[in-house]
Amino acid sequence: MKRSFLMLVLFISAFLFSSFSMLRAQNSNPTPPTAPASPPPAASGNPSVMLLKTGHTESVRAKAADDLGKAGDRTTIPALGDALKDASPKVRHEVVLALAQFHQSDVLPPLEAATKDVDDGVRMTAVQCLVGYYTGNLPPSGWTGFMKKNWQRATSHFQADDSKIDPGVNVDPSVVTTLVGVMKDTRSNAASREATKGLGILLARAAAPDLVVTAHSSDADLSREALNSLGKIKDRDSGPKLVDLLDSPNKDIKRDACVTVGILRTKDAVAKLQTIFQSDPDQKDKAAAMQGLAYLGDKVSVPVFTPALWNDNKDIRQGAAEGLARAADPQCLSELQRADLAEKDEGPKLAMEYALAALGKDDALRDVVSELGSKVHGDVARVYLTELTRNPSFLTKLYPYLQSPENGVRKRLCVVLMYSGDQSSLAQLDRLEHDTDGDVAKAALNAKRAIRARMDSPAPADKP
Repeated sequence: MKRSFLMLVLFISAFLFSSFSMLRAQNSNPTPPTAPASPPPAASGNPSVMLLKTGHTESVRAKAADDLGKAGDRTTIPALGDALKDASPKVRHEVVLALAQFHQSDVLPPLEAATKDVDDGVRMTAVQCLVGYYTGNLPPSGWTGFMKKNWQRATSHFQADDSKIDPGVNVDPSVVTTLVGVMKDTRSNAASREATKGLGILLARAAAPDLVVTAHSSDADLSREALNSLGKIKDRDSGPKLVDLLDSPNKDIKRDACVTVGILRTKDAVAKLQTIFQSDPDQKDKAAAMQGLAYLGDKVSVPVFTPALWNDNKDIRQGAAEGLARAADPQCLSELQRADLAEKDEGPKLAMEYALAALGKDDALRDVVSELGSKVHGDVARVYLTELTRNPSFLTKLYPYLQSPENGVRKRLCVVLMYSGDQSSLAQLDRLEHDTDGDVAKAALNAKRAIRARMDSPAPADKP
């Protein structure tokens, strides 16, 4: 028994000595540590990601893409980007919409890639989502609704719109480059028009030279989209390059060009616009020429504006009044007052009040402000006041109206200040930022952000 016990002790001692020797050898010649395996991406075990990759039908894969967009897990963005290679346009369309649900810069590269898709509908959706990244307006989900809406858009005539991003929103230059590429792509007129429209919404000044070229396109609707976008961007250097379109054989392009060269304050166009107004037999051409002259507001056109206050066409009367407002010629005051008293139509009358306000009549300014609450003329009044308040002396006249009991008046005044307010406007907006009406409070906050961006004044740090 003792012999057995002694053998066991010797065996354990030998084992311990051997282990100790090995440990010393390891410590004297250490090997580099092996880096731990990277944890698998959070998306790798996501059931919807698996279905997106391996679903047997396009409906299953499209539904998986939709689910991933709704879930909002940022780690699934790479998987969605890979799914843009799916053979089904239905799936790729849903993938684009899913990517658009993430307001993260990670989605911009895959969305830009999708604008080169072989399918027209997917390209259009990608363009809309790139623009929607900055505006918040995204195309509807659902394949049937998407196809129906975009077929209608592709086959319908051009319709002007005034949508654009708020001041202070910075657009990634790569997005502008991508949209210019789609605009130039001849595979699909519909996608080209959508990209051209998007460049205007994003106020892409860098795209102005390409938009001028596109304005001369043989595709009338594409040309009109380009003119509309140039009017939003307001790159004045583009104006002289569009004057030749005032002779376009296409009536719609000619009329749009009349307005656009006016918005761009193209003085080279004044004589031609006056000739169109005075000599063209087409009443729509005359009205467009008057609108262009009105935007220019050149004092040389005052002799054209003044008698036009009594024109039978209410659009021409409205344009004449707007032109006199911008020309701000005191010698027209008595004629404007006479025309204002006689005017029965609300549109021309509001324009005449705008002109009188521009000439220093505070009672007329009050009348313009009161129209801010109107569903019909509220936005027109807002535009008039935005122009007036570019003169700092008008800003102080508007501040008392921020206490108006009408929500619509307060909200639209905030939008006016968003575009033309200055440092003095920030204190005025502080109270409205806490307005009992949520829309007013949001408009006030947006206005303050835009003013700070314009004045390069940093926003105060959040309080702890």
